[in-house]
Amino acid sequence: MNRALLLAAAVTAALSLAACQKKAVAPEAAAPEAAAAPEAAAPSAAPAAAAAPETPAGPIDATPAATAAGPPSTEALITGVTLTDIYEVQAGKIAETKGQSQAVKDFGKTMVTDHTAMTNQMKHLFAATKQKVPTELGVRGKGMIEALNAAAPADFDKLYLDQQQAAQKAELALLQGYADGGESADIKPAAAKAIPKVQAHLDRIQELQAATK
Repeated sequence: MNRALLLAAAVTAALSLAACQKKAVAPEAAAPEAAAAPEAAAPSAAPAAAAAPETPAGPIDATPAATAAGPPSTEALITGVTLTDIYEVQAGKIAETKGQSQAVKDFGKTMVTDHTAMTNQMKHLFAATKQKVPTELGVRGKGMIEALNAAAPADFDKLYLDQQQAAQKAELALLQGYADGGESADIKPAAAKAIPKVQAHLDRIQELQAATK
């Protein structure tokens, strides 16, 4: 009888210790999820960046101000459009090489051409604002490019198109918001002019996604 009681007590103590250890570890286990935010993610967090397009928070490497409710500021537009253009050109060049279907290769080439042209069209307008214009991708954008470079051939087309869908939706929303209520009367027409092109890109992306299913 005493032996049974001692055994039960030992089992109870072991379970209590395991529960305490589980509680102590839980906060650390949650840390990677918190680090997945664009501003907090480490450069090596390519898997988190690759998943970002499925639940986009806004334009590539956008600051919270760029995704807040209401019309975007001129600074938010400049940041969002410039970084999206940089990403699209880099991603398009990768797609031209790694794309598994000719349609994806051709689309990548189109994105390089169109977003280079958009950069050139907006450059003088953005420079006139005296706002800082980004010249390279931030953590999230670099992670997305790294994910494309690291993708297996069989996975590339889907990953590229998923990223494209997220980026184009975010850029479209940014341009529409600014065209409707942006701060600069000089930039609003340029934003409105870019909308049909971005919408056409998004429509084509959805066609390609449907074809790859």
